[in-house]
Amino acid sequence: MLELRHVQELRGARCDVPEARGADVRDVRWETRLLALVAAILVVFGLTAVYGASSLLTISGGQVGSSFALKQALGAAVGGIVAALLARSDYRKWQRAAWPVLGVVAVLLLLPLLSFTERIAPNINGARRWVNLGFVTVQPSELAKFAVVVWTAMLAAKKGERIRTFQYGLLPFIVVLAPLVALIFLEPNLSMAVLVALLAGVVLFTAGARIGHFLAVAVVATPILFGAVASAQYRLARVVTFLNPGTAPSEATWQVHQSLVGMGAGRLFGVGLGQGQQKLGYLPYAYSDFIFSTIGEEWGFLGVLAIMVLFGTFAWLGFRIAKSTGEPFGRLLAVGLTGMVGITAVLHIGVTLALLPATGITLPFISYGRSSLFVALVATGVLISIGRGRRA
Repeated sequence: MLELRHVQELRGARCDVPEARGADVRDVRWETRLLALVAAILVVFGLTAVYGASSLLTISGGQVGSSFALKQALGAAVGGIVAALLARSDYRKWQRAAWPVLGVVAVLLLLPLLSFTERIAPNINGARRWVNLGFVTVQPSELAKFAVVVWTAMLAAKKGERIRTFQYGLLPFIVVLAPLVALIFLEPNLSMAVLVALLAGVVLFTAGARIGHFLAVAVVATPILFGAVASAQYRLARVVTFLNPGTAPSEATWQVHQSLVGMGAGRLFGVGLGQGQQKLGYLPYAYSDFIFSTIGEEWGFLGVLAIMVLFGTFAWLGFRIAKSTGEPFGRLLAVGLTGMVGITAVLHIGVTLALLPATGITLPFISYGRSSLFVALVATGVLISIGRGRRA
């Protein structure tokens, strides 16, 4: 509700006000500092949670120990350095980089779908979602979230009032982004495809696109979405389990049930770091897709509350920065990046609490996964740059 209210306020703001300068820039300095602090605390919590969730994990007969946490720490260090550099750069450079960034991400998304690229994009658990570039393995769909937000903000800012027409407003975005969303779906990764489309919609809504146009697109997209869900048995099982868990087979409800068991076991103060039982073969992906449940079990209600307050604070600061930005691209970019972190967190927490069907969406800054962590830190750096109003 907080995010929706802020987006509605930003939607009503004019796009032709002058850029923030002088006192306006100084006024938001405390917000950028606090945003950096919140992100840093989330990263530290994440490293601690990943260690607690994976230290006793066994993969292929070998114990993981601290290796997951060390890899995540390396990702945090690299991402932190990049974020610091971006925070001191001119965010307006992303306007010129929007098309190249989107193009690179499109190529990365295409690679796993080619039959001759299996060496660099292997099939893992029935999906080809990762690309090995030699020096690093990336998840292109995570990068796509950032690329789509940047590109959509760039083009929406350029269009100005024309965004309110369908032909010159919403249609060009659909033509470019629909193939990108389709590539993500074909990995297969339906939940991420929907999330990327949703983030583009948030930016366009803030820019002033008509609600009627969104409804028209929804009418066309809904049957396609239903067909996509029905095309895979595991997706259909997740939806049926969510809608009517009492009639679903036990194996279909196992993951969500174990997530709730872990949340309940933590009570107020938790069972202690690394002492949780659900990660010991009961709850799959306790270090990534269901790490919020691990936090609930090991850190208790107080730990869960702290994480939610931190994400709420991040969203509040991000939207304050957006509202204080007089330049259209900066405002739309800030809304999109804040929404990227906030909406992703809400989806992850919703799945963990059985409020949404299981999706496989990670928790920003916290879940194991260096691509996800890197994108969240880059988003933070760009948000700080917008708040500082700096020019390179």
